[in-house]
Amino acid sequence: MSDSSPLPPVRLTSEAELARDALSTPLLSRAARLARWAGPGTRVDAGGGLVEEQLPAAAGALGLSGEDAAAYASEAWRVAVDTGLVEIVDEETGTVAAGADLALLTGGSPQDVLGVWQTALETVLADASVPDLDDLVDALDEGGRIDFSALDWDPESEAEFLDSVLANLYLLTVSEDGPGDSPVPLPALAASVIVPDDMGEPTNDVLEQVSDAMMRLDDQFRLLEPIGLVEYRPVDEALMADTDDEPGGPVDETDVARYGMVRLTPLGRHGLRARLLEAGFAVPAVGELADKGADALLDGTSAFGPRAAQAETEQWLARRESLAAARELLAAARGADPGAPLRRLRCQQALSLVGAEAEPALREVLDDAELGGLARVWLSERGAADVPPPSEAMVFWLTIDTVAAQLAAEGNSEELRALVEGLAEQHSGFFAAVWRVDHPATADVLEAMGRIHPDKKIAKEARKAAFKARSQHGG
Repeated sequence: MSDSSPLPPVRLTSEAELARDALSTPLLSRAARLARWAGPGTRVDAGGGLVEEQLPAAAGALGLSGEDAAAYASEAWRVAVDTGLVEIVDEETGTVAAGADLALLTGGSPQDVLGVWQTALETVLADASVPDLDDLVDALDEGGRIDFSALDWDPESEAEFLDSVLANLYLLTVSEDGPGDSPVPLPALAASVIVPDDMGEPTNDVLEQVSDAMMRLDDQFRLLEPIGLVEYRPVDEALMADTDDEPGGPVDETDVARYGMVRLTPLGRHGLRARLLEAGFAVPAVGELADKGADALLDGTSAFGPRAAQAETEQWLARRESLAAARELLAAARGADPGAPLRRLRCQQALSLVGAEAEPALREVLDDAELGGLARVWLSERGAADVPPPSEAMVFWLTIDTVAAQLAAEGNSEELRALVEGLAEQHSGFFAAVWRVDHPATADVLEAMGRIHPDKKIAKEARKAAFKARSQHGG
């Protein structure tokens, strides 16, 4: 994943809702309860953890029982210390007091609450990259010290692996062609960071790596669920002992779910976006352009998918009066630079969302060489009276502009191929005339039509027309 090209825009829940979600997560709420429970008699060890004899009382304060109660209490305490909900007053005596940040959870702003939660998330992520207790015990040497070479564990690479998985989960969640709010099968997520993009059929060695990664991720997502990053359906433990399943056999949806399903929560989307921003990635969010000018809107949404572009545009329009907004959009759509055709396409899409009160703005540009075509389309679609017919030159110019915009937005998509085929069919002598169009993208569009059109004869006509267009414009 490159940190220079922006990721798809994410739709975020309001900070107030996210803060409420953060406060209700099992781990942060337990940490807050322990911070309020702690008193003058509470003691910690040299590492800041609760001394062992106090763990039962801490578990009781949390209403926990059973064999894992002490471990849950210990984890919640560690989060309380790391987030500043608890402060170690005297390291020598191990005495503690409520931390300054505890008040933020009840009296702070939503941003304050989310800041505390983000710190808690970092604590859990660090824990998730550490081998489990059984592996640590197995790696103890004769002196009782951990032999890290016996663990086959590299802290940095383990953290990078988890970061890569979470980045892919974020990308899958925010991509328009991804699962969105639906859960992602754990095998697919593991494969996304293990299997090379150019590999056809994965080798047995790669499949074994995917299987190992799944087991690691199963442990890690179990740890990450209580902090509210994900909703997780763990791997069915019965699969470990199931020897009857033939690998590679037919798998139905129920079987896939048994191998683990993970979904990024709205709070998780916020948390991972914050981490990606911190790492230097361009991570847009829907609504960030609502207070900016039309030029920023049209340029900013140029890389968005259709649904995200519409959502962003709707928020932008909601803050403006329709006629003024239409005039601003049309002014920003002008230009002969390479990005101009896509700006005009986004302008046309934005204008489709405004009402009839914008009509005067469209009539004002009917004689504009760059905007007259899209203005006529808008007026005609709304049944406006006295719309002057476009000249042939304007029709051809708008055609080139539209194809150039589609190329910039989608590349050689199926929709563009259908458009190109339709143009060649509907206009006899299309290529004999269109190469004369005075548009900066004429030659490039004709070359693309020559690549895209499936009919070899028509493709050759397009390439000849592209050559003439380049000759006409001196290159």
